[in-house]
Amino acid sequence: MSLVMYDLDGTLLDTATEITQAVNLTLEDFSCRHVDEAEVRRWIGHGTGWLMEQAWAANAIHVANKSVPWSEVMHRFMIHYGDTAGTSSQFFPKVIETLQKVKSIGIKQAIITNKETKFTERILQKYELNQYFDMVICGDTLPFKKPHPGVIEHCIHTLQSSPGNSLFVGDSEIDVATAKAAGVVCWAVPYGYNHGRPISMADPDRLVSDISDVPNYFRGIQ
Repeated sequence: MSLVMYDLDGTLLDTATEITQAVNLTLEDFSCRHVDEAEVRRWIGHGTGWLMEQAWAANAIHVANKSVPWSEVMHRFMIHYGDTAGTSSQFFPKVIETLQKVKSIGIKQAIITNKETKFTERILQKYELNQYFDMVICGDTLPFKKPHPGVIEHCIHTLQSSPGNSLFVGDSEIDVATAKAAGVVCWAVPYGYNHGRPISMADPDRLVSDISDVPNYFRGIQ
């Protein structure tokens, strides 16, 4: 069975604006300065905890004398992101029509993201995306997350595919590293979040301008 797996943030949806809003609302709670959306775009990919750590570190001069439990910082972020998730995301070009076409030709589809389940589910429901996917693996679904190859291996095994009949599409060096470690071909889009570096530097198997050529990949291997 053929299978295509997608990253979510930066590959299917541009979610940086609403994430930035949640980050800055959290920083406001602790009288810290805002961070720019351009900074947040460089921090997306490792999960919300790591992202918030970067925003907090950027405010080091403001928080040096604050004795704030990190659990409280993350608690506030989770509240704010719960309010902003799915409010201003934008689809990247050709996403919906490609998901529809891939589904129509009988290829299984999955999402593998490092975003927590509750935020992922909210976004998928908001944009009516669940209809396209046979599996969604989030950052807290398994004991590990990207770049651990186990997330891809679990998806392939559960959906009864194989590495040779599977494709991973992402936007970051994390995605490329995960796919390579799992022995799966990886395509990368250039418009997402890759810590400010060109995704070509991660050496994906193919750099594509958008995801619209995915159906043709499977015609080539069937």
